[in-house]
Amino acid sequence: MTDTQFPRLKHGSDAWLAARDSMVEIIKGWAADGRTDYYGTLSEALREAGFSVPPRGTLMSNLLEAVCRVEADRGAPVMLTAIVVNKRTKRPSGQFEVLAGTTPFRRGDEPGWTWETEKNRVFAHYR
Repeated sequence: MTDTQFPRLKHGSDAWLAARDSMVEIIKGWAADGRTDYYGTLSEALREAGFSVPPRGTLMSNLLEAVCRVEADRGAPVMLTAIVVNKRTKRPSGQFEVLAGTTPFRRGDEPGWTWETEKNRVFAHYR
């Protein structure tokens, strides 16, 4: 499929929400398996599901944030995207740390919190 054959993912559109929901299910599957995986792998899985989301950039960042927020709205006590990491650093991007400090997450208020702590919480919650 060429990029022109994929739906346009305008923030908040039906296609964008469908891509977000697909991303939720992909990452939940990784969590249930107890594994982290890469932005590139997530991009490939989304492409297979019919969405063109490059592994780097605003679209990926916005969708990852939306995944965390929609799961929080659904009652999940964890930040699901803690298990999506950079292939080189094996850590989430800097945007993850920024998001962790915002409402409703406020992870910076927890003494000793790290993304590794969150990663382990994700695995425990979704297994």
